[in-house]
Amino acid sequence: MITFVINYTAVIPRSMRSFIVFAFLPLLAFTQSSLRTVTAEYGDGIYSLLRKQGLNPIKYYSAFLELNSDNLRNGSELFQGRTYQIPFAPDGTRELGNTVELGSGTTYPIFGEGNEYVEPLSTRLSGAVYYLISGHGGPDPGAIERHNGKTIAEDEYAYDVTLRLAKQLLSHGAMVYVIIRDPNDGIRDEKTLEIDTDEVTYPNQTIPLGQLERLQQRVDAVNKLYLKHRGSYQRLIVTHVDSRSEGNNIDVFFYHHEKSQNGKRLAESIHKTFYENYGRYQPSREYTGTFSDRSSLYMVKNTLPAMTYIEIGNIRNKRDQRRILDPDNRQALAKWITEGVLLDFENQE
Repeated sequence: MITFVINYTAVIPRSMRSFIVFAFLPLLAFTQSSLRTVTAEYGDGIYSLLRKQGLNPIKYYSAFLELNSDNLRNGSELFQGRTYQIPFAPDGTRELGNTVELGSGTTYPIFGEGNEYVEPLSTRLSGAVYYLISGHGGPDPGAIERHNGKTIAEDEYAYDVTLRLAKQLLSHGAMVYVIIRDPNDGIRDEKTLEIDTDEVTYPNQTIPLGQLERLQQRVDAVNKLYLKHRGSYQRLIVTHVDSRSEGNNIDVFFYHHEKSQNGKRLAESIHKTFYENYGRYQPSREYTGTFSDRSSLYMVKNTLPAMTYIEIGNIRNKRDQRRILDPDNRQALAKWITEGVLLDFENQE
C-alpha cells in the first residue's frame, strides 16, 4: 500500500478515482461515505475547523451542519476529540492532512486538466516533506522578454517546472506543499506560456506588491509549516529563472546556506545528477553549472528547512530560451531535480 497526502483543492473519492478529468465528475457522486473527515481539537469551532481545512466557512457552514447534525452539541457546537465530515469543496485550498490510499494512482487538480493523474512509482520518499516555491508571481512576473513576437515572463516557466517537480515527488511518496500556486494554470505543454497575475501564496494569500513583503510572506508560510512538521525530514526547493545579460548563456546552478550541511548536500546531490545526465545525454558538451553558498539571499537566509535555490537558465539568452520554453526540457529539468532529491534523501545521515 502506498500513501500520499492530498496536495491542493479537493479530494477525489475512492469510488471515483478511475475518472481522470476532475472537471467532469458529477457532484452527486460524492456520497457521505466518501467524504474526508477531521478530528476536532481543543478550541475548535465550526468556522475555525473549516478554515483550517481550506474551506470558506460562510459558504460551507450549512453543509457542515447538515452532514454532522447528529454529532453536534446544541446543534452547532463541536465535541473535542470527535470526528467530523468535511463537505466536498471543489474550490477549497486544503493542502495537507488527509492521507489517501493509492492503488493505481489518484488525481490532484492543481496539475490541470489532463495532468491531474499521479501514478505511484515508489515509496522512496515516504516520510519526507518538501516545500516548493517558484520565483516571482502575482504582481511580479519577473523578467519580461519577447520570443517570436510574443511576451514571455520568467515566473510562468518557474511555476511550470515546479508543478512538474511536485508531481514527480508525489509519485515517489513524498508529502508536498506548493507554496506559490495558480488557481487555473496547471502543467502546460505550450512553448509560450500565457502571462497572468492571479498566483497566491499558501494557503490562499494575495501576493503583496512590495518585494520584501512578498518574500516575507513566503518565509512565514514555509516556517509555519516547518514547525508543524518538526521532527520530520523537511526540505525547501526554490526554483527561479535567471535574468542576467542577454549574451550570458548559463547552465543550471544551485545555492545553499553556508552553514547548512543538509542544504549543501541537497544542492550537491542535484548538481551531481545534472553533471551525470549531461555526460550521458550531451557528451560533447561540458556541464558548467555550480553549487555554492549564497546566504545573502533573503529566502536562503530566513527559511528554517534545509534548502536549495535553483536557477534553471537565463530567460534573456536565446540558447537558454530553447531549454526553458520546450516543455520536454522543462519535464527533464523536473525529472533530474527529482533524481537528485532521491539521492539526497536516500543518503541522509
